[in-house]
Amino acid sequence: MNGENGLSTGNLHGGRTFLELVFARTGSRATNVKSPDFRTLWADSKSLVAKRTFGLWLRILPYAAVAIAAAVLTLAAVNLAPEPGVIRSIVPHRFDAADPQFTRSMSNYSQGKMFGQNAVQTLVNGDEIFPAMLQAIESAQSSIDMETYIYWSGSVGYKFANALAAKSREGVEVRVLVDWLGSLPFDEDLIQIMTGAGVRFQRYRPIHWYTLDRVNNRTHRKLLIVDGRVAFTGGVGIADNWLGDARNPTEWRDTHYRIEGPSVSAFQAAFAENWLETTGETLQGEKFYPRLKDAGQLDTQLIISSHPNGSEDMELMMLAAIAAAKDHLRIGMAYFVPDEIALQQILDARKRGVAVDIIVPNSLTDVPTVRRASRHFWGQLLEAGVHIYEFQPTMYHPKLLIVDDIWASFGSTNLDERSLRLNDEASLNVYGRDFALTQIDLFNRDLARSRQISLAEWRARPLSEKATDWLASRLHTQL
Repeated sequence: MNGENGLSTGNLHGGRTFLELVFARTGSRATNVKSPDFRTLWADSKSLVAKRTFGLWLRILPYAAVAIAAAVLTLAAVNLAPEPGVIRSIVPHRFDAADPQFTRSMSNYSQGKMFGQNAVQTLVNGDEIFPAMLQAIESAQSSIDMETYIYWSGSVGYKFANALAAKSREGVEVRVLVDWLGSLPFDEDLIQIMTGAGVRFQRYRPIHWYTLDRVNNRTHRKLLIVDGRVAFTGGVGIADNWLGDARNPTEWRDTHYRIEGPSVSAFQAAFAENWLETTGETLQGEKFYPRLKDAGQLDTQLIISSHPNGSEDMELMMLAAIAAAKDHLRIGMAYFVPDEIALQQILDARKRGVAVDIIVPNSLTDVPTVRRASRHFWGQLLEAGVHIYEFQPTMYHPKLLIVDDIWASFGSTNLDERSLRLNDEASLNVYGRDFALTQIDLFNRDLARSRQISLAEWRARPLSEKATDWLASRLHTQL
């Protein structure tokens, strides 16, 4: 007996249960009513719960949609909002590139140590570049470190994967760091070839919840360091696009460089920086930083940029180099979308009487939006007497800056805001007339395969092209 309400499911009134008494007292009224079926009651209850749940979700859905939209917009704002510029005005012209003050100044304010007694070999197009890189890999004795933005599927990708795997099986420590975004067209088979042989393969800044605020900051560096003694850098990615000798649209035009001497330690340190961020491993000791012998006569300086710290170093270096031009400024860029300060820096050189030649891709570019945005800014340059040329045979992918006949810079850095504000980049500055002359000769050979764009032609573009060029230029902070 329940003390509170006096009800029990036990025997009551002569052994009859409570439920039996209820049915007995309501018998006359229930004669025409069927007893409820349990399955029917269960189905009805589920239907009621489903309706209530659906109604609840209908009430929650608008709030959830607003929250998701707010999160997406916040992430977009964090990643796409223009980076505040540290450099707010052009670098004034104080001395020429041949002046010792230029070397000392560049060595200090761009955070790049100067190394003497280096040798630099210029490699033109895939026919020269890939064999030299693969030969260096095959000769490795202790370590191979490679960092690249592009590593795509194809014959070149498999050649490098197999070469790296073979050295790993021999006991060489092999590390490969590819940008997560740049290496998206990438067969898992390539990874298996390498990791199955012991290669340590990592992607730089893959998408995780804790990296969403940096999804727009990529590594665009192209570095290969072998035994800490030989380094490669330039514009080439690991992909079939760079095969050949720039003879047709399927063979991209590009330049890479092989470096020996004391400056190789700076390349190793640049790789170690991003490897540490990605894996937490510190690279140290003789295997990575051996004693380096003199290899040539060139003074070199590696400039690296990393977001968010150090991105202004690369921009300052480029602006200061342009400011030091006395006679001739030569710019060969795959992606040329200068911001207002860089634009004014070039125009300031023209005011001093410096000849300016710029080579960019034509319609065969792999990123048409960049070409459109670039073209929008050509008016001021052409009016000032800058000569702009479009390379004709194929995609033009070098990143080369030559000041007078004394200084040259090359690597992964383009003259655009993505390189100077968002990406991790690496460029080598080389001081010396003999080397600069070899780069001028290479530039002039490309110039001979290019078509000059006149101010009249630029002004005569169809209205539709002017409109699309203007629209593309609004994206300049991301290009």
